[in-house]
Amino acid sequence: MMIWAVLMATSQVAAPAWGTPPPLPAFPGDRILTERPSAKAEALGRELAGSGTLASLLPLQIAKETEELVAEHEGLTPAEQTRLRALAAEMGATGRDRLLSVLGHAYAMRLSEADLAAIIAFRRTSAHKALATAEPAVIAATMQAVGELDFKGDVRGAFCKETGKGCAK
Repeated sequence: MMIWAVLMATSQVAAPAWGTPPPLPAFPGDRILTERPSAKAEALGRELAGSGTLASLLPLQIAKETEELVAEHEGLTPAEQTRLRALAAEMGATGRDRLLSVLGHAYAMRLSEADLAAIIAFRRTSAHKALATAEPAVIAATMQAVGELDFKGDVRGAFCKETGKGCAK
């Protein structure tokens, strides 16, 4: 769910024609270029985004949510189910591309071409490919073992217990 929330939030941030990238929030110690990155840096950033964890998890999340949508509509004919899945695949691919483009641009704004090239070189190795293949299953198994996480709820409860304030009514 969290990945899809990021994906959908990005769709409202991104410029329709990608002529002007969205502004990037700054973080402590962040290095953000003041000029637009070179075309080479943008291409390397996009490749880096496409070879990362988020890129490997998005298809799984899109498939999961697609099947949830199909299950929510019990009265659909097989043809309607096929169309719903096709529409979800189209929209998922568009959203994935949009998200990875924004992510790639953020990498290009924050990393030098040399750093991007070195990271990409590692990402092309068999060791990284093995990691990338294992990562979605490892993350899914971890999330299943940990169970539901509610950071805000846990902090709210601890603060309430400690101070008597901010307690849910």
